[in-house]
Amino acid sequence: MSDSFIVGIIAVVAAMGGLLFGYDTGIISAALLQITHDFSLSIMGQQIVTSAIIAGALAGCLGSAPVSDRFGRRRTIMIAAAIFIVGTFGATLSETVPVLTFSRFILGLAVGASSQIVPVYIAEIVPANRRGQLVVLFQMAVVGGITVSFITGYLLREHSWRLMFGLGAIPAILLLAGMTFLPNSPRWMTMQGDVPGARKVLRLVRSSEHGAELELDSILSALGSQAGWSEVFRPWLRPAVVAAVGVALLTQITGINAVLYYAPTIFASVGFGEGSAILASIPIGVAMILATVFGSWAVDAWGRRALMLRLLPFSALSLAVLAVVFMLGATQGANPWIAVGALVSYAIFNAGSLSVAIWLIGAEVFPLPVRSKGMSLVAGSHWAADLLVSLVTLSLIEAIGAAGTFWLFAGVNLAAAAFVYKYVPETKGRSLEEIETSLREHRFNEA
Repeated sequence: MSDSFIVGIIAVVAAMGGLLFGYDTGIISAALLQITHDFSLSIMGQQIVTSAIIAGALAGCLGSAPVSDRFGRRRTIMIAAAIFIVGTFGATLSETVPVLTFSRFILGLAVGASSQIVPVYIAEIVPANRRGQLVVLFQMAVVGGITVSFITGYLLREHSWRLMFGLGAIPAILLLAGMTFLPNSPRWMTMQGDVPGARKVLRLVRSSEHGAELELDSILSALGSQAGWSEVFRPWLRPAVVAAVGVALLTQITGINAVLYYAPTIFASVGFGEGSAILASIPIGVAMILATVFGSWAVDAWGRRALMLRLLPFSALSLAVLAVVFMLGATQGANPWIAVGALVSYAIFNAGSLSVAIWLIGAEVFPLPVRSKGMSLVAGSHWAADLLVSLVTLSLIEAIGAAGTFWLFAGVNLAAAAFVYKYVPETKGRSLEEIETSLREHRFNEA
């Protein structure tokens, strides 16, 4: 069995955490229409039920850092899979809004832990020349899970929302079973003092023993003891924090999850029936998959920075078109299917840039002793921004209208392009240890 095949299998199995991430966050999009009816939810009630998983994700990504440092990346993923299973059954069997909200919070703990640790695990175990493509598999699984949730929601629109939630247990069980056969991260093993174990894993996943030894030497030379949170905020690490956290925040405040969570609700408000509103969101999921497939190629061919700079202006333009459609829709009967087309275009350009890069950049730029905590900071920023966006989107639409909301998101997308241009360096083709050296030598933003 070739090393390339083994690396691929490891990345695919671990990335199933992203499938759960996508399905459990996306299924609320279709289920919310039924849940709102069954529990007579207000606008605020809808936002609270939707946002409970995000609040849990914020807690989960921060809490998973010490767990992954102590017990390892692999075991942390297995713990997250087990929590997915518990939360799924809790949500499926909920009879009251508080129980449903709490169950979605439990699901969020697993979602947050997965977003923190799966990209780190993949980045630490795959070779540098394939790191971009294989870490982006996590995001591919996320958008795949979102698309599956849209399709499931449409097919089960005449059935109970409980079945929509319950199906999430299937990939959780597969992830838990699959991770039992995968190796630990060689970089985490080295940090624990298990150099022979790290050597064994590297020889398994590298094309030659010589290459494995060179990489192990590089890891050992850059090795430091596990650091506390204060180390993450030292001045020499600040450029990495700014770049990684900035991209994480912008991934959310540019509006992508607002679209995913509330697309059917928005479409229903402009004249689509319930079934058509859910159906109209499926092309968004398909577009995100295609964009992520392209992005998984482009992050290594073009580079992380170049990909974002080339696509983000078109993301802003798509939202501007969407805003105009909603403005005309109120006065001149604009075709609502144009809104679907604009949203699909936005999903392609936004998901194919920021959403592709967020987990990759976060997993790359932090040195090994603080990588887990740095990635927790990235994931925490992502989920905090997501929580804010999901809590205010419907209220914002109610206050300033859909057109005003999309104009606002369009402006943020332009600001995101400016941020990337100024603060995010290129990391493609560089080893994790080379990136660390550029930070220590204050050359990070010159790369």
